[in-house]
Amino acid sequence: MILKPPGPVSQITHEFLCDALRRYFFIGGMPESVSAYVETGSMRESFDVHADICESYRMDFAKYSPRADKHCLNAVLTSISQGVGQQTKYARLANGYTNPTLKKAYGLLCMANVIRKVSSVRPSGLPLGASASAKVFKTLLVDIGLMRHLSGMPVDVEYNRDDLLNVYRGAMAEQFVGQEMVLSQKGDLCYWSRQARSSTAEVDYVSVTDGQIRPVEVKSGPSGRLRSLHLFLQTYPNCSGGIVLSTQPYAEMPEHRLTFVPLYFAFSATRGKDVEVGT
Repeated sequence: MILKPPGPVSQITHEFLCDALRRYFFIGGMPESVSAYVETGSMRESFDVHADICESYRMDFAKYSPRADKHCLNAVLTSISQGVGQQTKYARLANGYTNPTLKKAYGLLCMANVIRKVSSVRPSGLPLGASASAKVFKTLLVDIGLMRHLSGMPVDVEYNRDDLLNVYRGAMAEQFVGQEMVLSQKGDLCYWSRQARSSTAEVDYVSVTDGQIRPVEVKSGPSGRLRSLHLFLQTYPNCSGGIVLSTQPYAEMPEHRLTFVPLYFAFSATRGKDVEVGT
C-alpha cells in the first residue's frame, strides 16, 4: 500500500501504518536488527544488534589511522546522530580538534556511507546540485535504528510520544523521510535554507519528481503555520506545490498549493515515474 501513489486510506489502516512506522523508527532497517525482532518479538534484541554494529564501526575506525583519529571519528559520529535535522558545523562536532581534522573525519564517514551529507540548494532550476552549497548542509545517519542507539535517546520516553513527529524533537521523522528520499531521489538529497538578516527560513527537503521541483516539509499543523514552505513557494513560483509529511490523514489544499501526505507515504510521494517500486 505505501508503495502506491499517496491517497486517502481508512482510519483503521492509517492508525495501523502509523503504529508500524513507530516500531520501524526504533528497530530500523538493518537486516540483522529486523531479523532479531521478527524472530523474538523483542525490540531489546534488535537494540543489541545496533550496539554490536556500532561497536564494529568503532573497531574499524582504528584502520583509518593515520588518515584520521579514531577518537575524533567516534565523536563526530555521535554528534551527527544527536544533530539530525540541524545544520552541521564542523566546529560543533567535537571539542579538542581543529576544523581540518573534523572535516577529514566527516569526509571519511561520508565515503564509508555511514553518514550522508544533505546540501542546501537554491531551487531556481535544474539540476539542483548545480547550486549546492559547500558550507551550508545537514547530515543523516545510514539507518534510523543506529541513529537511535548512537544518540542515546531514552527509549521509554521517546517511544511513548503521542505524535511520531515529536519523537526526539522531530529528528526521527526527518531521518526517516531522508532515508526514503535517498531512494526516491536516487541518492541526490538536498534542502533549502535562507539566511537573511531580517529572518531565516528552512524547508526540510527539496525533491525533483518527473522534472518538477517540490519542497518537502516534515511537520504537523495547519497550512497557515508553514511559513517557510509558503515563503519557498512565493520565492520560487516555478516550483510545483509543496508536500507536507505528517501524521495527519491525506488532504489536498489547492488554494495553498499544498498536499498533506501521511508520513508512511514519504517514498511514493517523492518518487518519480523512472524510480522502480521496490528498489
